[in-house]
Amino acid sequence: MRLQEDAVIACSPCADGTLNPIRKLVDQLPIKPNPEKSFLKLSIGDPSVFGNFDPPTEVRSAVRDALATSCHGYEPAHGMVAARDAIAKYYTTPSSPLTAEDVYITSGCSDALRIAMDCIGTPKKHILLPKPGFSLYQTIAGNRGIPVKFYNLLPEQNWEIDLAELESLIDDNTAAILVTNPSNPCGSAFSVTHQLEILSVAERYSLPIIADEIYQGMVFEGESHSFGELSKNVPVLSAGGLAKRWLVPGWRVGWLTVHDRKDRLKEVRAGLTKLCQVIIGANTLIQAAIPRILAETPPEFYTTTLSRLKSAADVVYEELRGCGQLRPFMPQGAMYMMVQVKIEELDSSITDDMKFVETLITEESVFPLPAGIFGIPNFIRLVLTVPEDILKEACRRMVLFCERHKKG
Repeated sequence: MRLQEDAVIACSPCADGTLNPIRKLVDQLPIKPNPEKSFLKLSIGDPSVFGNFDPPTEVRSAVRDALATSCHGYEPAHGMVAARDAIAKYYTTPSSPLTAEDVYITSGCSDALRIAMDCIGTPKKHILLPKPGFSLYQTIAGNRGIPVKFYNLLPEQNWEIDLAELESLIDDNTAAILVTNPSNPCGSAFSVTHQLEILSVAERYSLPIIADEIYQGMVFEGESHSFGELSKNVPVLSAGGLAKRWLVPGWRVGWLTVHDRKDRLKEVRAGLTKLCQVIIGANTLIQAAIPRILAETPPEFYTTTLSRLKSAADVVYEELRGCGQLRPFMPQGAMYMMVQVKIEELDSSITDDMKFVETLITEESVFPLPAGIFGIPNFIRLVLTVPEDILKEACRRMVLFCERHKKG
């Protein structure tokens, strides 16, 4: 059969099912800032944007020196042995020892999450996702035709998981539970007690956990532990990378560490290797620098970064907590703060978080992310890596905006 020359070529179901909610928002939101005011973006979780959060000299030197080595060709698709060995040693604990064979290097943490979800989920087996949660999880699932169900996080309980609801969603077609700790978008960090409760649910139903732990170690209030470190019986695939803790998201190197004390992931491990082969491996220049990055980054770099993030959180909380139309939730880690928008306290022109942000941009040139894209209505997410003077000015404008639009 011969097709007509002008026949429309159909898009594949894979591409058609791929949607990034954040990109869709940015593309569709009428972004028309007030030309009389500087445009203040509190929306993008990239610590490098403003130039005030830079990687340490030791990290940059490790990459520069790696150029003098033979790191220009292909390496094993799941990562250089030296890099995998360094990652294993870095994350090994007495309760959860790791070797290079437990590490799979990927093209960023997002790729690690893609590989983990693709290896465990199927069109007939769903994955449980947090709400609110990082929207990329839905993007990956939609792309691969993996069904999902959402469990709620509880803002009044430091964004802990509603465990009763989580358990009610589990059935014979549940493939895995995905958790985020510390959290994007919430900035929360689970207590060890709560982590053990989550692990108990997973163990009761023989489910693995996919742990998005890209912000591991970035906690300035409370505890920070890997699910893999705490788990005795539950298989855990932990996704991490250089992007956030080392402040280099554009370098695109992440990893999966597999914690599997009962050897239940034999087939999954083989699948992880195969999926790494799809793109023939991550950036070899950055991989070659990983051993030195992990060994030579000074401890004070980590503590200084956390101190600055905590200071930024304190500033935003103090600036907004007196505003009757907003309620900031103090974070414990990562680089974000969630703020509730009290729609009932605003005039009728502000109907939801999307309209709040759209109008805020138009009138005050301030751009937070409406949290509806993360699955929770009438909240906004603020990024804390913005310079302090910009944060203060953005908060000042938000307060003025709320005063102008308050009901009555």
